[in-house]
Amino acid sequence: MKDRVKLIAVNLDYSLIVFMILVLCTGFMVLRSASVTASERFGIDFLNQQITASLIGFFLILAVQTMDLSQMKRFARPVYIAMLLLLTATLTFGETAKGAQRYLELGPVTIQPAEPVKIMFIFCYAYYLSSKNMQLKTWRKLIPALCYGALPLMLVVALPDIGTGLVFVAVIFGMLLAAGASVFKLFFLFGGAIGGLVFWIYGHMTRGWWLPLQDYQLMRLVVFIDPGYDPRNWGWNLLQAQITVGSGGLWGQGWGQGIQTASGYLPEQWTDFIFCVLGEEFGFIGCFVVLALYLSMLIRCLMIATRSKDLFGGIVITGIVSMFVFHVLQNVGMVVGIMPITGIPLPFVSYGRSALLSCMIAIGMVLNIGVYKEYSPF
Repeated sequence: MKDRVKLIAVNLDYSLIVFMILVLCTGFMVLRSASVTASERFGIDFLNQQITASLIGFFLILAVQTMDLSQMKRFARPVYIAMLLLLTATLTFGETAKGAQRYLELGPVTIQPAEPVKIMFIFCYAYYLSSKNMQLKTWRKLIPALCYGALPLMLVVALPDIGTGLVFVAVIFGMLLAAGASVFKLFFLFGGAIGGLVFWIYGHMTRGWWLPLQDYQLMRLVVFIDPGYDPRNWGWNLLQAQITVGSGGLWGQGWGQGIQTASGYLPEQWTDFIFCVLGEEFGFIGCFVVLALYLSMLIRCLMIATRSKDLFGGIVITGIVSMFVFHVLQNVGMVVGIMPITGIPLPFVSYGRSALLSCMIAIGMVLNIGVYKEYSPF
């Protein structure tokens, strides 16, 4: 036991922890401003709940350090089955929120299964890909690997949770690259899928082709292409997001001084659109600093991945980095109008206990791989 504690103390990447804590504390500051009107309306203390979840998250990070993930690989298949059952249960019994069945009520506890499912999938997919030992250059090897990832992806899309489905796509792409799949084949497949989707949406809009999207999901694409379309209804969120971010200018209006935030013009400002609050109160400089912290955190993750002597560990970290990168790019991109609006939270900043705990477990897994794979931080 003493040897294990010493191993953790010596090899733990403290800089990664510091970057995470800085982003987390920034999230607390912004959430305090963003949730004032929401707390009064819903009777929920969002900030205290987020802080409580983060304390649980730190305990989970410590718990993950007591394991050797490479020894946990034998549980990958049961975890994969449990993941599929959890998604199926959500699809069958889940509570509807914003047009999708996304929540499960387990007694007094409400969870959003799509969040822990991301971590479960990364763990299982890394085991599957590492067992192929970089033999994914041919279509005969690549197609089964794609099918392995497509099954949970289809269940997520069926909820319907298109945002989380897009996260799965980004994770699958990044992990396949890390596992040695052909770059040309991946770009051919994913580029062709995107092109086909755009063509089908065009056919739906012009010729009435069937499309497995809800009306609100389709309208999000429409207002992304034309933000001025229906500005008082479907285009309201995007326009208010851009106004809120732009009102911060270079230095921002000051912590707790955001006019748009205090007036409640921006919907979901404590979750999906919390980056707007950051931009209004801390300006371009504040946004730049937070994005730099994200970049520093992800660079540290990649450094650990490159020093991992185990293919499984490297692929796990690649999946986690892919997840974080897509979350940040999508969340920031949608509020400034360069990405369509989806319900994807900003990691460690947006309110959401399931999302926060999943992100902290992911960081715990990265730290674990650094500790047990003869990695020495510098």
